[in-house]
Amino acid sequence: MSLDVHAVVEPGRLDVRFSLSEGETLAVLGPNGAGKSTLLDVLAGLVRPESAHVRLGDATLVSTGHDARDIWLPPHSRGVALLAQEALLFPHLSVRDNVAFGPRSAGCDRAEARRIAERWLERVDATGLADRRPRRLSGGQAQRVAVARALATEPKLLLLDEPFGALDAGVAPAMRLLLSEVLSDRTVVLVTHDPLDALALADRVIVLDGGRIVEEGATREVLLNPQTEFTRLLTFGLAAG
Repeated sequence: MSLDVHAVVEPGRLDVRFSLSEGETLAVLGPNGAGKSTLLDVLAGLVRPESAHVRLGDATLVSTGHDARDIWLPPHSRGVALLAQEALLFPHLSVRDNVAFGPRSAGCDRAEARRIAERWLERVDATGLADRRPRRLSGGQAQRVAVARALATEPKLLLLDEPFGALDAGVAPAMRLLLSEVLSDRTVVLVTHDPLDALALADRVIVLDGGRIVEEGATREVLLNPQTEFTRLLTFGLAAG
């Protein structure tokens, strides 16, 4: 699904405008407090902006602060999935039931939800974990299951908030490879502090500072030719590497 965003949240907190084509991945970079998490919260429906127009495909998710009647779709009606750096799996459910939870909530019967869960567990190479409880998973295993759970609902938009932030350095490359495979045809907004995540996964990059976009463009163009001090510091050594 294509995505069109114009959102303002409090003076100085967020004021952005950008568009994504269907199947594109956008990486969002910026220093702490730049507005990255606020942007994800607006898209997920967790923050109601003062003025905004957010459209996903043919559906208007939010339209506020305009002359026309306000529109506000609640989070569960948006077709948007959020994957955070912590897997946040339901501890009382098996891995299979965690992944089946979304399809069940959407109206699938138990057998169909189970088939969907097993298909996605196979996609993320976690079939052997299906009967385990989350407490028996490593960090990398739990994040694989979290990816399967997010995608089992077939979201129109996937939001990734530092998805590798809680993983050991040795696990992150395999997770990047996994996501590059399963996200290739999806519309994705990825918040990250790691330029390697952007290079591996994103078609385009925006850099936020003070709630505003200060750099944007194709991923390699932005990261290899930085125009702001933050981006230069973040990507130091990439060109040489």
